[in-house]
Amino acid sequence: MLSRAAFLQSSTAARSFARRALSSTASFDKVGVIGLGLMGHGICQVSATSGAHSSIVAYEPEQQYLDKGKDRIESSIAKLVKKERMTQEQADESLSRITFTTDVSELSDADFIVEAVIENMDLKQTLYESLGQVCQPSTIFASNTSSLSITEMAAFSGRPENFVGVHFFNPVQLMKLVEVIRTEQTDPLVFEKAYNWVSDIGKVPVRCGDTPGFIVNRLLVPSLMQAMSMVDRNDASVKDIDLSMQLGAGHPMGPLHLSDYIGLDTCLYIVEGWVEKYPNEPSFMIPSCLKEMVEAGHLGRKSGQGFYYWDGDKRGDPVA
Repeated sequence: MLSRAAFLQSSTAARSFARRALSSTASFDKVGVIGLGLMGHGICQVSATSGAHSSIVAYEPEQQYLDKGKDRIESSIAKLVKKERMTQEQADESLSRITFTTDVSELSDADFIVEAVIENMDLKQTLYESLGQVCQPSTIFASNTSSLSITEMAAFSGRPENFVGVHFFNPVQLMKLVEVIRTEQTDPLVFEKAYNWVSDIGKVPVRCGDTPGFIVNRLLVPSLMQAMSMVDRNDASVKDIDLSMQLGAGHPMGPLHLSDYIGLDTCLYIVEGWVEKYPNEPSFMIPSCLKEMVEAGHLGRKSGQGFYYWDGDKRGDPVA
């Protein structure tokens, strides 16, 4: 067992080595992506097709989810070839950069790891505590969370100075914006490397502190709640609220249409977490109609009914 002095000396040496490794301004060579679901498979794909990395490790703990994510990536790239947005040679080269694995040790020497697992803090705590032990001291961790605290996850990892948020938008392959989030503990050099990485893979980065919802959702979610509150008060109809924001504010879809598209359960999950954690913030509130619809199983597009009726991705009339 190491003495306290020896432990402190080894820890100092490890931190010094990690900082030297970060001093280069070059893009990350080896990138890991954890979780190949809706967001993760897209992050993995754009990382591979950017040509900015020699290798990408795509990790899922269960083979069935790994296979599903791999199929999604291969199918998406095949569509790009069919539409002549890339050649078959470029597609093959991109796919050859990805190592699909259920072995977490494959991530041990990654330079940068993006986590895109479900929005469950207990799950993320277990994951980051494990990664902190598995990965080399210089590895930078980044969470794709849309609503959870980057600061809390950074603490779980045991390396808060090497932790950032990189919030992509759905669908990752098409949406250009990525919010890059810093905490009070994030090393400025680490933040700049993560910020530059977003540009390296062809996206547009913006800087943000660790505020609830970051930039987009901090502005967007309260506005969705206000639209729902208008429904609660019977101030205006669902149709007229959405039409007003489309024609009056130039939005591509109205707030209630968008809420249905996102998923009413997802909207409720986000705002319930904010209300619990920030009870004195007046813009964080839960409309009655949202809670009632989720309790009834009316989740929007994914369930076929929310503020509107849905047939797959096709929106129908407002629910009376």
